[in-house]
Amino acid sequence: MNNKNQEQNKSHPYIGLSIAKLMRPKHWVKNGFVLAPLMFTGLFTNPDAVTNTLIITFLFCIASSAVYVLNDIKDIDNDRKHPKKSQTRPLASGAISIPQAFILLVCLYSILIAGYFYLPGATLVLCGYIILNIGYSFYLKHQPVLDIFTIAIGFVLRVFAGATVLNVPVSAWMFVTTLCLALFLAAIKRRQELQDSGTSGREVLGSYSISLVNRFAEMAATGALVFYSLFVVTTRPELAITIPIVLFGIYRYWYIVEMTNAGESPTEALFSDPQLMITIAIWVGASAYTIITGQAPL
Repeated sequence: MNNKNQEQNKSHPYIGLSIAKLMRPKHWVKNGFVLAPLMFTGLFTNPDAVTNTLIITFLFCIASSAVYVLNDIKDIDNDRKHPKKSQTRPLASGAISIPQAFILLVCLYSILIAGYFYLPGATLVLCGYIILNIGYSFYLKHQPVLDIFTIAIGFVLRVFAGATVLNVPVSAWMFVTTLCLALFLAAIKRRQELQDSGTSGREVLGSYSISLVNRFAEMAATGALVFYSLFVVTTRPELAITIPIVLFGIYRYWYIVEMTNAGESPTEALFSDPQLMITIAIWVGASAYTIITGQAPL
């Protein structure tokens, strides 16, 4: 196997590109959830708040890459047997060796340790995120329903980290809205995995059916919209104009999933659809504008 990897490494001279692929920077967009408290507290006009939030967002990007690297190391044997992953995953294809992956992992964890000394409170939340994902890689992803909730809790922890770095509490509305939205994305991911690969793509998929995860997704999407609306009405009434934007975004995302089969990766779905990206940009712009102009008391 070592000879095979050496031969394959010769065909991958740009190791930097392979390392970047192993770290999956395209998926860093998920860490945008860390920015939510900065947006809704109106502190995005405070330079110190912006700086600290961007730092913890960067650390979450590093942490998520570390999770991907560890997961690929663990799953390398299965990935080598997979027709697609054996070609696209750097470890499985031989573009990156296991020792190189471990060196990268040490470097990533070193950055996170350094981050602790600058933002200890928020970094502790980030440590919880890493521990949760290690549990997911080795056990939780094989447990039906629990696997979906584990993915969703990872998004909730991002929001908590963003709030911790600002020393503000996370409202119950923001917590439950984030949880429902994340459950929606996770359920759609499982639906597409079932549709594309059947029960052979992942062990836990044998415990699901498309109709079941469709109901999960419908319930979560409805909850996300209802709780976001309640959050706006009770806490940020000036943001009422953003509710139709959120509704359109959910509709558009579901359309992409049904018509293009892109739901297995929310990141790919986002980057593949200009309308969805524009919708998110409009939501961010409208939210920032209404909070700054103070159409209602903060």
